[in-house]
Amino acid sequence: MNKDKFWESKKLTEMTQTEWESLCDGCGRCCVRKLIDDSTEELHFTNVSCRLFDQVSCRCKDYASRAQLVEDCVVLHDSHVLAFSWLPESCAYRKIALGLSLEWWHPLVSGCSETVREAGISINGKVICETTVSEDQLQEHVIDWIK
Repeated sequence: MNKDKFWESKKLTEMTQTEWESLCDGCGRCCVRKLIDDSTEELHFTNVSCRLFDQVSCRCKDYASRAQLVEDCVVLHDSHVLAFSWLPESCAYRKIALGLSLEWWHPLVSGCSETVREAGISINGKVICETTVSEDQLQEHVIDWIK
C-alpha cells in the first residue's frame, strides 16, 4: 500500500512526472477507438484497440513515440484533462481533476497492479487490433462495457 497518497493532496498541475505517470492504472481503456454520433454528439467506445496497444501488458508498445506514430493519439497534459470527455469515467486523471477519489482497484490504492484486471476494468483480452478492422466496420464494434 502506498503511504504517500499524493493524489489526495495534490492537483494534477502540482504532480511530478513520476506521480503523473503512476496515475495510469494500465486498464487500456483510453487506447480503444471511439466514435462520436454526428447527430447526438454521443461518445461510443469500441472493442477495437490502437495498433500500438499491447494486449499482454495493457500498455503502449511505443509509449515515447506514440504521438508521432499514431496520428490521432492524444498525449494527456495536466492543463486539459477535463477537456477530454472521451476518457472513461474510471480514469484516474479524470477523477483527480474532478476532485473524486480513486477506485479501490487502482494500483495506487490497492498496492497491486492485478486488481485492475480482477475488477474487470482492464481491456486485456477484450479487444481486437485496429489493423484487423476497416474504418467502415468500426460501428459494428461499438460496446457498452466502458464507462
